[in-house]
Amino acid sequence: MDNKILLGSLAMDLKRTALGLHRKSYTTAEKFLSEAMKRTGEIDRSTLDPYMQKILDQVASLSQQNIDQKAENALMYSTRIQNYVLYK
Repeated sequence: MDNKILLGSLAMDLKRTALGLHRKSYTTAEKFLSEAMKRTGEIDRSTLDPYMQKILDQVASLSQQNIDQKAENALMYSTRIQNYVLYK
């Protein structure tokens, strides 16, 4: 599958994770976070810029963060990935 589609889907999963955590819907947030983790494995990293590869590595570490950090970082990564897809 095309990297742009996968990255766009990853951005949406991360945004839904952040919104779920904000609304205290932890089951939903964990479901979307697990989907985001699956997507990071499907992306062909060799075609990405180095900073995007670093962001994908940081996305993988979201599950070890506390709830507030996880929500904030998921939203930030979502926005950065979305901008990469739109403007690259």
